[in-house]
Formats: sequence, structure tokens, C-alpha cells
Amino acid sequence: MGTEEAVILEPLITVLAAEAAGGIADDSDKIPPWKEQITTRGLVVSGLLGCLFCIITHKLNLTVGVIPSLNVAAGLLGFFLVRSWTGILNKLGFQVAPFTRQENTVIQTCVVACYGLAFSGELDISCLEFSG
Repeated sequence: MGTEEAVILEPLITVLAAEAAGGIADDSDKIPPWKEQITTRGLVVSGLLGCLFCIITHKLNLTVGVIPSLNVAAGLLGFFLVRSWTGILNKLGFQVAPFTRQENTVIQTCVVACYGLAFSGELDISCLEFSG
């Protein structure tokens, strides 16, 4: 039992010690200003995924009536689409800024807001149908 805990905690202890010594933080970890976090590619991917998730939400709500949390799916699909986009543009010879964590957060937030609005609107419409 003791060796398993040591194996699990060893990387964490190494990271914490390096962070305390100032060895991990570098220029790539600095958070950019908010105007640089909201990018065109992030907004395009957010719009595409937002439309897709609205359709999924409407379909699930009208057929099953239960909507699972789609936060993880939104984050993963946003990450996949932006990484694919940058990879394709790099292969075509274009210089593209690297994908950032903040960009993924913006995408995930927009997509979750889109399908949340779709669910709320669908819920309000279905309540109106049953009340009258």
C-alpha cells in the first residue's frame, strides 16, 4: 500500500517543488489580455458547435425529455476542432498561433450557453403546450 501512494504522489511532489523554486512558470504560462482570448477561430467553432448542440438538445428534449450535461462534450469537441483547424493550416504552410487554454474555455462557455438557451426555450414552449 505504501509504495502505491509513493508512486502516485511522487510526480505531484516534484511539480510542487519545482513550482516553489520558480522553475515551472515561464512566458507560456502568462495569461493573455481578454481581447486576445476571444479569437475569430474560437467564435467560429463556438457558433458551429452551438448550433450542433442546440439541435441535439431539441432532439433529446422532445424525444426523451431528459438532457444530460454536455459540458465535457463541448470542451472536447471544441478542443478537437481548433486543434484540427490549426493542424490543417500548418500543413498548408500558414503560420497559426498555438491553441490556448483560454480559447478552449471561451469555446466551452459559448457552447454551454447555446444549449442552455435551447433547453430553456424548449422547456418554456413545452410548458405552454401542456397548459393550454
